[in-house]
Amino acid sequence: MATRALREVVVRRRVGAAGIVGGRRFSDTAAAAAAAPAGAAERGDGGAGKAVNLFTAVNQALHIALDTDPRSYVFGEDVGFGGVFRCTTGLAERFGKQRVFNTPLCEQGIAGFAIGLAAMDNRAIAEIQFADYIFPAFDQIVNEAAKFRYRSGNEFNCGGLTIRSPYGAVGHGGHYHSQSPEAFFCHVPGLKVVIPRSPREAKGLLLASIRDPNPVIFFEPKWLYRLAVEEVPEGDYMLPLSQAEVIRKGSDITLVGWGAQLAVLAQACEDASKDGISCELIDLRTLIPWDKETVEASVSKTGKLLVSHEAPVTGGFGAEIAASIAERCFQRLEAPVARVCGLDTPFPLVYEQFYMPTKNKIVDAIKATVNY
Repeated sequence: MATRALREVVVRRRVGAAGIVGGRRFSDTAAAAAAAPAGAAERGDGGAGKAVNLFTAVNQALHIALDTDPRSYVFGEDVGFGGVFRCTTGLAERFGKQRVFNTPLCEQGIAGFAIGLAAMDNRAIAEIQFADYIFPAFDQIVNEAAKFRYRSGNEFNCGGLTIRSPYGAVGHGGHYHSQSPEAFFCHVPGLKVVIPRSPREAKGLLLASIRDPNPVIFFEPKWLYRLAVEEVPEGDYMLPLSQAEVIRKGSDITLVGWGAQLAVLAQACEDASKDGISCELIDLRTLIPWDKETVEASVSKTGKLLVSHEAPVTGGFGAEIAASIAERCFQRLEAPVARVCGLDTPFPLVYEQFYMPTKNKIVDAIKATVNY
């Protein structure tokens, strides 16, 4: 199936402008807007909306991506049947098995094929069924996709590559279906890493990722596939990458997170407010390149920072945020940067509630930091 799809593509050489963003080599991000079809708003509302859950919002984004760009392909294990989380439901029936197809159970092969397809001026949207199984594709992603533009002196690239994968806790996944591997890819120059917190964010950020002229790793919080429901515009729209969002204003402490952890942080903010603590909550949205300026401005105001994520605390991306803000805001910090994260253990099954960075853990850390 994949071979037939490859025969259909036209071989092209794509040469794009390149620049340095946050110390990493990326193609000009303004090209993402140019790559979007006419009528797609960069920050637009996408027209009227209705309440849908997160996996439906992802499905809408994939429909739009395939419909607006004939160079787009969606593939991965079981995607032709709708996928294990139903994110690709109806795509093969509408767009055909030449553009939406199953692959062998071989993540290295999925990533390698995706890189080749994207290098030929196509939009390769590859699915890794669980983020826990992205590691067999690690060499292809890190040593090929991330370095393609750099090693060719900008003559070639695979900027049309987006790798989607569900990540994080799901309530019963155990150590092979619950991991949060985002920090591994944040360490790699040449990749972008994006994680949405809600259905509206998922649709707009996924469309922006697919149209961005750089390889993007797009992690979807599987815990929220069905639990998170909000009004999502039915039309085509994109949300800006590398731009954090302040979703709650506050004055006493800054809280930073991404993905499913935003819901937990929001609950902690509510509980802390009952004790008179005003929390400012920021969704990072894009981890690489991340929006240091928005976080710095917030911490300069509050004087305190707490970062929370599901991945283990040691080497987690929260450590990079803590180090960067300590450098930028050293004279304005009134307390050590706090981190409330997963434990340095394999992800447990029956002890998941002890592993997770829960609302109560965060509230305790908020109070300790504010009262430092």
